[in-house]
Amino acid sequence: MPMSIVPALVAFILAAGLLTVTPGLDTVLVLRMWLTDGRRAAWRAAFGIQMGCLAWGSAVAVGLAAVLETAPVAYEVLRWFGAAYLLWCGLLMLARPRERLDAAAMAAPAAGASAFRRGFLTNLLNPKVGLFYLSFLPQFVPPGLPAAPFMILLTTIHIALALAWFALLLGGAAALRQVVTQRAGVVRWLDRLTGIVFVGFGLRLAFEGR
Repeated sequence: MPMSIVPALVAFILAAGLLTVTPGLDTVLVLRMWLTDGRRAAWRAAFGIQMGCLAWGSAVAVGLAAVLETAPVAYEVLRWFGAAYLLWCGLLMLARPRERLDAAAMAAPAAGASAFRRGFLTNLLNPKVGLFYLSFLPQFVPPGLPAAPFMILLTTIHIALALAWFALLLGGAAALRQVVTQRAGVVRWLDRLTGIVFVGFGLRLAFEGR
């Protein structure tokens, strides 16, 4: 395995790990399902969420790989668009970090679709997930490697990290759930740290061509 792959994987795991533990829509949905329908439903929702991530990651990987090979100008447009998106998200998190997650939303009943389908559609129908992968994944592909397989590998790693995180949240760690969802300092600190990561990668994407 070329040495250039190892730093790329390490950097991705560190960045994706931070983004995984930062509370967001996925965390709210899984914990809400746990509160209203039990642990089994929460796990089904978690797997649905990750299948939505896999669908977006695979679509981005295949489509972006084709753009890289056939239309360099189009990729430049996507690169600047992705950089602007990451910078906007990062600056928003830095300027307006959340105090805590919305407890009322977490306590709301999860009516309607099944837990798995609800989790799957939550991510599949959220274009922000596609924009995130479009902006984030290409930065970790080492030069000279086929882009699509490596980005699918990165997506799989991201999914594994998310499932490990949900395992901690749903494994009976009530204190951890309380800290992650309600303690203002923790949520605010994670938002700001994630904002710094987004700004950093946005600047890198803007000023470094592939």
